[in-house]
Amino acid sequence: MTLSGIALRAAAKVAFRGVPSVGGRTVARVNRPATSTVGELRAAGHVQKSVRAEIRDNLLTALREGRDPWPGLHGFQTTVIPQLERALIAGHDVVLLGERGQGKTRLLRTLNGLMDEWTPVITGSELGEHPYEPITTASIRRAEELGDALPISWVHRDDRYVEKLATPDTSVADLIGDVDPMKVAEGRSLGDPETIHFGLIPRGHRGIVAINELPDLAERIQVAMLNVMEERDVQIRGYVLRLPLDVLVVASANPEDYTNRGRIITPLKDRFGAEIRTHYPIELADEIAVIRQEAQLTAEVPDALIEILARFTRALRESSAVDQRSGVSARFSIAGAETVSAAAVHRAARQGEVDAVARPIDLETAVDVLGGKIEFESGEEDRADEVLEHLLRTATAETVRSRFRGLDFGVLVDALEGGTMVTTGEQVSARDFLAGLPSLGESDLYDQVCERLDATSDGERAGAIELALEGLFLARRISKESGGGEAAYGM
Repeated sequence: MTLSGIALRAAAKVAFRGVPSVGGRTVARVNRPATSTVGELRAAGHVQKSVRAEIRDNLLTALREGRDPWPGLHGFQTTVIPQLERALIAGHDVVLLGERGQGKTRLLRTLNGLMDEWTPVITGSELGEHPYEPITTASIRRAEELGDALPISWVHRDDRYVEKLATPDTSVADLIGDVDPMKVAEGRSLGDPETIHFGLIPRGHRGIVAINELPDLAERIQVAMLNVMEERDVQIRGYVLRLPLDVLVVASANPEDYTNRGRIITPLKDRFGAEIRTHYPIELADEIAVIRQEAQLTAEVPDALIEILARFTRALRESSAVDQRSGVSARFSIAGAETVSAAAVHRAARQGEVDAVARPIDLETAVDVLGGKIEFESGEEDRADEVLEHLLRTATAETVRSRFRGLDFGVLVDALEGGTMVTTGEQVSARDFLAGLPSLGESDLYDQVCERLDATSDGERAGAIELALEGLFLARRISKESGGGEAAYGM
């Protein structure tokens, strides 16, 4: 929705926008100021600030008060965020450089939280102009005619953030503007500034404009952005028009496209005051936190399985068989968790289980459907399945070692040496799996395994013991026969 559209509706009703919270609730926009004219605004002592000053002041206030201005971001606290904070304090336009799935867009979208919750605009203004500083011909005329009676509306900060995905077909009219033939047809002269239809950047006046994948813009579009970035005004066709735009331009880009391939013109690159490199989570805990935060799970997925997916993703990022220039997005592990969750729901529906709980056997279903999200190096495509299987087993073995370190599985190995086979599968219920486990006599090994993973329900206990069996197989202490969505552990 444009700023002008919001301004026209602001006096009529309170707008609502779903804002994710910990509880999954939506938060209503409240505390909208009641001031309705520019005269009342001046009497109330309102002080106009530029977008950069507004962001700087609110950021510094948050830092002084010890509040986190970057909710939902993991792994950037000591690397990316300090750089971004310094750039914002300096008032720089910013470009984030990083491979896909590193959280660039999410980081950009948190910037609107640093603006004032409500800001006044001239009611009906096409560009959401401040009542103290109209910049378009129509708004200047209205301000002169109405004086202190000039009506104002209030815009929420969520609507001052404008985002555009750069594509090769993006035009100058999309970003900057063009002549509107309908306005000309209504009788205005071709030289009248009011015949202009403004593009995305002018409509982001007094807000933040984010351009995703900046190098994908055609060169002529990048040229059109130069004046906006340097002079803070717009030039449209042959019009003699100067609009002192107050806009913070932020962008994201792939480092290779931005620095090596020449897909961004040098003058535009020079206009960004800060170039900040992002990265994938450095710590395993941050990788896990991202999955937990972003994945929309339809069943319970135990922490051990999330850890395996996190380790699996990190191993892919380090593999020489994978094209690291394309990266391995965090969406890979997120989609993996969602697929594992869906497999558990599918099994529960087929087997009549009340609670759907994911188990290690479900990890194979994730690999089956997610392999296409990975780009392999030339010549490695034929080994794709082998690489994925090997790295998943490595991630599983590392998780088993970290979770079950110190446990003695000798009694379980001895029980399987008697010829007992333990069968699990995508369609084997937790109860059936548990019923097929060999007796361990007076040993409480099964309970110890479940305690390590905080497993209490049948589904959780089945998953914990299944993970232990898989660990024994990977340690070559027992054998495993698999196929058709089933696996049998024995000797």
